[in-house]
Amino acid sequence: MNWEAFHHRGDVLHAVITEVDNRRDGILPMDLPGVDETFRDELDLLSALALRWHTRLAGRFERELFLEPMELEDAVIATWRGTAEELPGIRAVLDHYKANPVDEAMAIALEKASAKERQLLAVWAGRVSAMEVDEFGGRIGAEIEAKARDGFTLPGPRPAEPVSNTFLDRVKAALVA
Repeated sequence: MNWEAFHHRGDVLHAVITEVDNRRDGILPMDLPGVDETFRDELDLLSALALRWHTRLAGRFERELFLEPMELEDAVIATWRGTAEELPGIRAVLDHYKANPVDEAMAIALEKASAKERQLLAVWAGRVSAMEVDEFGGRIGAEIEAKARDGFTLPGPRPAEPVSNTFLDRVKAALVA
């Protein structure tokens, strides 16, 4: 991938994130300009969004440690919730396609990503060692994720911007034309 393609991919991904954050319906916007040319399929786009989620989650955990250094599990829960508030569209997409994968490859990929995230939550909370990558760590991480989700709801779609049609708006529009 050359430099121009890398930046184009970033621009398209940013447009996708803006769209899913505005809609928050959990559906990948495959009809956006540039998506078909930039991403091979839904799984490719979903993988890019999952990477953005996990990167933001990890970065946010570092910041939360400064606020809750002794209560690791509380910091992990605050991290998950804060990231979900920051990236509500991505969280909605990940949740939707985990529950409704389009094919077996997507189901497997999302299950692996979820298992790794749960392991990471358990390690961050100090409940398991990084060396204990097993079902126990996954169960602990799932419990922590459930606590983070308990009582937490993603905000709904953003309301449409009101159309202003004041005299000044019409004058501005006329001057631009």
